[in-house]
Amino acid sequence: MSWLVVRVRSGIKVRRDIKATMDMLNLTRVNHATIVPKTDAYLGMLRKAKDYITWGHADAMTIEMMMRERGRITGDVHLNDEHVAGNSEYPTIEALASAIEGGEATVRIVKGLKPVFRLHPPRGTKGWGGIKRAYSVGGALGHRKDGISDLIARMV
Repeated sequence: MSWLVVRVRSGIKVRRDIKATMDMLNLTRVNHATIVPKTDAYLGMLRKAKDYITWGHADAMTIEMMMRERGRITGDVHLNDEHVAGNSEYPTIEALASAIEGGEATVRIVKGLKPVFRLHPPRGTKGWGGIKRAYSVGGALGHRKDGISDLIARMV
């Protein structure tokens, strides 16, 4: 199992420990996303930075879409099936996305793949829905459960 994490707010006036936590998550800029394994250590990091990020369960279709559209390898080149087949044990991006969803692999298994996905701001009339409120009350912050797929679809 994996979580898909997106940075929502900037780093202005952020406590040093929270900034360090977001740096460890590779979330250095707004609209950057990363995929992390579903472990207690990462859950603690997500809860610490909950006022600046949003996260949810990463399904295979969303991971595959994000990797195909926004995945980059060294040299700022688009990720493709040939690179995945040549630099990992998985033959396609689809197979890699299924393994990441199941917790059998991470993004770092592919040599040269950047662990951060640079996304667009959310498209549509709703946008973020408020970057100072929790997702449970109509905002953008915190745990989204399965709602992260809709957000990523609007951001890719």
